[in-house]
Amino acid sequence: MKSWQLVRVIAGAFILLSLALGIPGSPVFVNGWWLAFTAFVGLNLLQSGLTRWCLMETILRKLGFNSGC
Repeated sequence: MKSWQLVRVIAGAFILLSLALGIPGSPVFVNGWWLAFTAFVGLNLLQSGLTRWCLMETILRKLGFNSGC
């Protein structure tokens, strides 16, 4: 899996997990502040789309994942 693909998988997993932990109707609800993490991930996705730079992708490349095309 290429680093750009893994970034999207990780972002999607983070969003789904934080929604599950932050929505009061969820069976695994912890605290409403988890929704702030959802916003953080969304803002990072927006920033990376506008600037073409993503910290998670940089970290994954340093861990040895291929960037691909």
